[in-house]
Amino acid sequence: MSQLPVIVGFGGINPAGRASFHHAYRRLIIDKLDTQSQTETLTDLAILTGLATTQEGQYLNQQGESCSAETLVATLRDQLLNSTLIRRIEKSAFDVNNVMFNKPATLNCGEETLKFRLRKRQMPLQIPENWSVTETAPGQFSIEVNAQMDVIIPDNKIAPVQSAGQLPSGFQPGKLYQSRNHPRNLQMTVFAASDALSSTGIPFNEIADRVAPDQIAVYASNSIGQLDDFGFGGLTKFAALGKRTTSKQMPLGYAQMPADFVNAYMLGNIGTTGGALGACATFLYNLRSGVNDIRSGRRKVVLVGGSDAPVTPEIIEGFRAMGALAEDKDLLALDKLSELTAENYRQACRPFGNNCGFTMGESSQFILLMSDDLAIELGAEIYGAVPEVFVNADGHKKSISAPGVGNYITLAKSASLVRKMLGEESLKQRSFVQAHGTSTPQNRVTESHVINETAKAFGIENWTVAAVKCYLGHSQGTAGGDQLSASLGVWKYGYIPGIVTTPEFATDIHQSNLHLSNQHIEVGSTGIDSVLLNSKGFGGNNASAPVLSPHVVQQMLSKRYSKTELQAYQDKLAVTRALAHQYDQDSLKGESKPIYLYDHNVLQGEDLNITDSQIEFPGYANPVSLDCDNPFEDIC
Repeated sequence: MSQLPVIVGFGGINPAGRASFHHAYRRLIIDKLDTQSQTETLTDLAILTGLATTQEGQYLNQQGESCSAETLVATLRDQLLNSTLIRRIEKSAFDVNNVMFNKPATLNCGEETLKFRLRKRQMPLQIPENWSVTETAPGQFSIEVNAQMDVIIPDNKIAPVQSAGQLPSGFQPGKLYQSRNHPRNLQMTVFAASDALSSTGIPFNEIADRVAPDQIAVYASNSIGQLDDFGFGGLTKFAALGKRTTSKQMPLGYAQMPADFVNAYMLGNIGTTGGALGACATFLYNLRSGVNDIRSGRRKVVLVGGSDAPVTPEIIEGFRAMGALAEDKDLLALDKLSELTAENYRQACRPFGNNCGFTMGESSQFILLMSDDLAIELGAEIYGAVPEVFVNADGHKKSISAPGVGNYITLAKSASLVRKMLGEESLKQRSFVQAHGTSTPQNRVTESHVINETAKAFGIENWTVAAVKCYLGHSQGTAGGDQLSASLGVWKYGYIPGIVTTPEFATDIHQSNLHLSNQHIEVGSTGIDSVLLNSKGFGGNNASAPVLSPHVVQQMLSKRYSKTELQAYQDKLAVTRALAHQYDQDSLKGESKPIYLYDHNVLQGEDLNITDSQIEFPGYANPVSLDCDNPFEDIC
């Protein structure tokens, strides 16, 4: 009997705000919410961005005056809305009007000037081979030829791409814990993973005490590593700029580091770990590892995540050079404008519409998966379930970045599984697709064809398609996490977010069997049984995952567990919900802090009790069994 991988917690941070308790989702449909929900989400944003603080349970505005949450929100509403989602790149990321692009030039100077520049390392100097340069003293050089040479000098210019999905203005995750010069990506990881773990309402040590240490796993990564100055970005350029390379830039740059940080500084995980890489499908690749582990019975608890912080001038320039991004000049031409306003930048990403490229975004998203039996035992809140993740490559390709045929397999298999599990009517009438939806002219045609042909094959006449990148931008490997987080909110508030930045859908897309809307679609909290997450990544990395609604999961589990067991579960669930709610309320007041356990319970080999049947670890309730099954009994 396979265990169903259920989602018992989720959290993170992206351009819409904090993911747990659906706050980021609520920002997407803010005008559809009741007054209390709006107030809570905007208050949360005010606390995150430093526009408000609390003292003795009272909110303080920027002038230090005590006020109610309602008054605070009334004053800051427009500012908070404008400081979220896609917008013009802010100086906290980099100055778009003053980006350094080095260029070659000829330097004419006297010998003394040149020696001074060499000694001070004012710029990278490329010395011709026929020159004789002798260092006569530390930092001093003797030059025997005319002081004329070719050098590389900095040339500052205006960035051609000036829009991105950025975390809420002013949010600084590194100030919430001892970040010790961590790359931005890892600072986001600490916040996001903590948010997911705390959202469960069950302290993780209580979860860990119910299972063996090796029944826990962490799968998290990103698609391109940490490329800011504290990671690989600084490692690759500091030497050329005459700056000192640090001991942290190399190790903290690795793409699997989000999992490593969770293991070392949050969970003390000694179970399985890993970080799969699959370009834009990376989050779903890690989700696949977790789902397979739980279904097989190898693991009971898996934390799955992704974290990408690609809003840097170097990464943006790289994607721009590929022709993948929406440049300002193209946005101007698209709308026949003479200049771009804040609202134009907000609408830079237009999935399935007349568009000119995708918009970069940053995000960190985590979910806690659990086997259904452990969830029932612990009284965990169940937000949904992921029965399978399908992954297929594209086959032979002419261009490594071009789309191929693999996505037809992953999406069709997802639809087939939903039909087998929930029935044909459920697939046709109560499912929708969370599209990759990048906002490139190529993607709008190719992905719409994939979804439309799948709909035709399964007899779906009007398949609803959402695309949350229109709000958040493309967070690279974490994009699937953004899709999942936004989808979970549908089952709480009953709205599928519309593709609101697309005024009209392009005439070249395939939509005979699709329902594309630039308005929010009201479906009710139980009107959707499943969502199919879809990712199409560079290099031919395709992944699709069906996610089942909580009301469907409840119906399924009622067939597996007795009424007595389910009643006991409901009694425990009431306690879990109260503790989870308390975490949310603490966060709304700025009273919760990320989990970060530096130099905590560090073990060495001498601390262990090792026998030929098990290993005991001090601080862990249960030992690790060494009794391994022989999978090849028929031949050995």
